[in-house]
Amino acid sequence: MPAPLSRAADFLGTEPVRVAAVLRLPLIVLIGLLVWIEGVDHWLPAVYWSVLIVYTATATFWLAIVLRRPLRWWFGWASTAIDMAAVLAMCVASGGATSWLLPIFFLIPITVAFLDRPEITALIGASTAVGYLVAWIIYSKRDDTMGLPNVVYVQVGCLAWLALATTALCLVLARRRARVRSLLEVRRRLVSESMQADERNNRQLSEQLHDGPLQNLLAARLDLEDLREQPSAIGFERVDTALHDAINMLRSAVSTLHPQVLAQVGLGAALRELVGQYERRWNVTIDCAVEEVGKPAAQALLYRAARELLANAHKHSRATRLRVELDHEAGSLVLRVVDNGVGFDPAVLNQKVAEGHIGLSSLVVGVEAMGGSVHLIDTVGGGTTVIVTVPDGDIPAERD
Repeated sequence: MPAPLSRAADFLGTEPVRVAAVLRLPLIVLIGLLVWIEGVDHWLPAVYWSVLIVYTATATFWLAIVLRRPLRWWFGWASTAIDMAAVLAMCVASGGATSWLLPIFFLIPITVAFLDRPEITALIGASTAVGYLVAWIIYSKRDDTMGLPNVVYVQVGCLAWLALATTALCLVLARRRARVRSLLEVRRRLVSESMQADERNNRQLSEQLHDGPLQNLLAARLDLEDLREQPSAIGFERVDTALHDAINMLRSAVSTLHPQVLAQVGLGAALRELVGQYERRWNVTIDCAVEEVGKPAAQALLYRAARELLANAHKHSRATRLRVELDHEAGSLVLRVVDNGVGFDPAVLNQKVAEGHIGLSSLVVGVEAMGGSVHLIDTVGGGTTVIVTVPDGDIPAERD
C-alpha cells in the first residue's frame, strides 16, 4: 500500500467515529438520489427535504470536526444520537414512503457497533427496528385505506437481523480488544520481570565475584607478601589453595554469564560447582548426586534449570534442605531437584504466567521445545520435587 494511503488508513481506522463520519455522507447522498429518481410521494415533503438538508449539512460539518480536531469521549454517542433523530424525523415526514428510506437505517447499528459496546449496540439496533415499525403504524392509522403492508414485517425482520448481526460483530470486536489488552499487559509484565531478573542476576554475580574470587585473590596477595619475608611450605600451600578456589569460583561465574563455557568443564562438574556456590551463599544443606554425563547437547538448558529451581526453592519454598540429582534413564537425561519447603501447586503455573512471573514458565517452554518435559510433584510430608527430562545427545564435534 502506498505511504499516503497507509497513513490515511491508520488515521481513519484507529478511530471508529472518523470511519462513521466518512460513511455517513455517501449514504445520505444515495438516499436523496433514490427518493428523487423514483419520485417518491412523501406525506410531508417540505418537512422531509428540510430534515434531509439539515442532516446533510450537519454530517458535513461533523466530518470536518472529526478530521481536524482531537476526538472527545462523547463524540461517538453524539453522532449516533444525531443519526437516530434525523432518521426518525424523515420517517415520520415520509409516511408510507419510509420503505424507500430503509437503507439509511443500516447506518445506526453499524455506527454503534464501532463503539465496541455490545449491550448498547443490541439496544439501539432493536430500537431502530421497532422505530421503523412504529413509523409505519402511525402512517397506516392516518390513512385507513392503506393498512399495513406485509412487506413492512419483512423489512422489520431485516432490521432485526441487522441488529443481531452487528451486536454479534461488536461482541467479537470487544472480546478481541479485551484479549489484546490482556496480552499487552502480560507482555508489559513479562518485559518488566525480565529486566528485574537481569538486574537481580547482575547483582548476584557482582556479589559472587566480590565475596568469592576477589577476596581469595586479595588473601593470596597478602600471603605472597608474607612469603617474601618468610618463605614456608604452609604459606605456599595456602596461596595455592586460595588461587585454586578463585579459579573455580571464576569459572562458575563465567558459566553463569555464558553457559557455553560448560563445554569446557562438563555438565556434572558445573552442577557440583553450582550446588557448592548456593550452599555457601544461603547456608543450607544441598545433597548432590550427579552422574558424569559428559557434555550433552542439553547441558546449557539443564544447568539453567538447576539454577532456576534452586533459586525458586530458596526464594519461594523456604527450604532448609535440598537434593540435586542427575542421571541417565532410557535414553534421556533426568534432573531432579527436591526440597523440604512449603510446596508448590502446579495448577497455579498458568496464573503465574498471567501475572508476569516468567522464570519457571519460560523454563517449561524451553524444555518442551527440546522434546522434554517438566513435572512438579508434591513431596510426601511437605516440599516439592521437580523432574526435568530431556533427550540425551552429545554435542557435535567441532570441525577444524
